Amino acid sequence: MMMFNMWLVVMMMFIIGNMIFVSKHKHLLIVLLSLEFIVLSIFFFMLMFLNFMNNDMYMLMIFLLFSVCEGALGLSILVSMIRTHGNDYFQSFSLL
Repeated sequence: MMMFNMWLVVMMMFIIGNMIFVSKHKHLLIVLLSLEFIVLSIFFFMLMFLNFMNNDMYMLMIFLLFSVCEGALGLSILVSMIRTHGNDYFQSFSLL
């Protein structure tokens, strides 16, 4: 019963993170935070799955490495946009 509740919490985290990612597209910072929330829910899912299968946790270290690189890249893009445009609104950017 406890394991089912943990799976339910992880799935709700993933669904809520995706809903925030899809609906809040005004600020880049909110989008980046929702992506990190999704990555955190996937990390918990992998942790429970690997623990359930009695496997080693080496793959989690690789996943954390890539998620930290993704977070650093998103933060550097955010800083670059704020320095060039002065804000992180998506409406102030031009795709042309």
